Amino acid sequence: MIEALIGFAILLALIVLVRIPIAFAMGIVGFFGFAVLQGLTIDNFMDFRWTGALSLASNRVIDTAQEYGLSVIPLFILMGNLVTKSGLSQELYQASNAFLGHRKGGLSMATVVACGGFSAICGSSLATSATMAKVAMPPMRKFGYADSLATASIAAGGTLGILIPPSVILVIYGLLTESSIRELFAAGFIPGILGIFMYLGAVRYVVWRNPEAGPRGEKMSWSERLDAMKGVWGVLVLFTVVMGGIYLGVFTPTEAAGIGAGGAFIIALMRRSLSMGGLFDALTDTGRTSAMLFAVLIGALIFSDFINRAGLPDDLLNFVTSLEIGPMGVILVILGIYIVLGMVFESLSMMLLTVPIFYPLVQSLGFDLVWFGIVVVVVTEISLITPPVGMNVFVLSAVLRDVKPATIFKGVTPFWCADIVRLALIVFIPVISMILPELLYR
Repeated sequence: MIEALIGFAILLALIVLVRIPIAFAMGIVGFFGFAVLQGLTIDNFMDFRWTGALSLASNRVIDTAQEYGLSVIPLFILMGNLVTKSGLSQELYQASNAFLGHRKGGLSMATVVACGGFSAICGSSLATSATMAKVAMPPMRKFGYADSLATASIAAGGTLGILIPPSVILVIYGLLTESSIRELFAAGFIPGILGIFMYLGAVRYVVWRNPEAGPRGEKMSWSERLDAMKGVWGVLVLFTVVMGGIYLGVFTPTEAAGIGAGGAFIIALMRRSLSMGGLFDALTDTGRTSAMLFAVLIGALIFSDFINRAGLPDDLLNFVTSLEIGPMGVILVILGIYIVLGMVFESLSMMLLTVPIFYPLVQSLGFDLVWFGIVVVVVTEISLITPPVGMNVFVLSAVLRDVKPATIFKGVTPFWCADIVRLALIVFIPVISMILPELLYR
């Protein structure tokens, strides 16, 4: 266990102090940590046989690159990029605004719903926040919305993308823990929808406290509302086909990702919104993002091998058992660690650092790993809007240069509280996340 703790401390030092990218930091620590377990010392460094460590690292690289199930990642990313290039964000917002804009705080509510819909297809919280900032901020400012409420609804709404399927984060969690991606997608649906409704409740709370923060917008007739829906029918059909096919077992998540990417390409062509330059940008961005995720995943798997060989999960289980606290007490301690780490780490890094350590412990205590995956992703969502390093907040501040991060953090507090309530509901009422997997697959 000592070797694992030292390795973890070195890893944090490399990431925080030396600023080495997390993918390389995890790979380096995992590689040399495994070598230390095989007898590497300072004295025999030059004469040490590196065969074992090199074999571990090379096998992880080759196996990960050749893993058929991982093709779901670039395909879902490509689907999101093609949908983004087709200009869907503007029309999703217009459709949401048509039904909600006339209420107090209605434009913020429309922003949350549009963010939920867009991020469900896009799969990227940061991309959703950056895109919706350009779409939703001008009309909210036109109607006199407070910057704190307007930006908070975008920042918080953007976090929904990593939970509402198809979610790349859930795919990575499934690969790290060898859990069913299909069950994870099913388990994430209801908590994701619950997040949208709780964010709508947070908007209502803000405008109840301060009606001037979110004035009413213009009320549209039913004919105008139906007309606004015409621009999003294609993507709604695509989402229904992709997720419905996965839930009903018509095709695997990988096949669904291929259908989704092909469908998004057809929709973009039908809308005549995809130029050759736009297609090139979508493909290159997909390749760049996929390469980054694969590098991070390979590094995490090498680090995970070292942690497991060092015996940290077993030692951690023995330590927790000696504390004589119940299984739910252990879960609450883990959640507290996640919330603290979320203040200084971005979401993907936090998940990749902690899941290999915690999931064997959680599994040994009798908890369902699919349920734990949803809990981890919800905590990760919270970290995206938690000071001092809320990634969504700083992305939004970079896009809207005239809005200070402090203003966004102040406005996002009710949404953060709503997330804490949702997390408590999922932890203490597991049926919220597990009812669909139980009905469909078990």
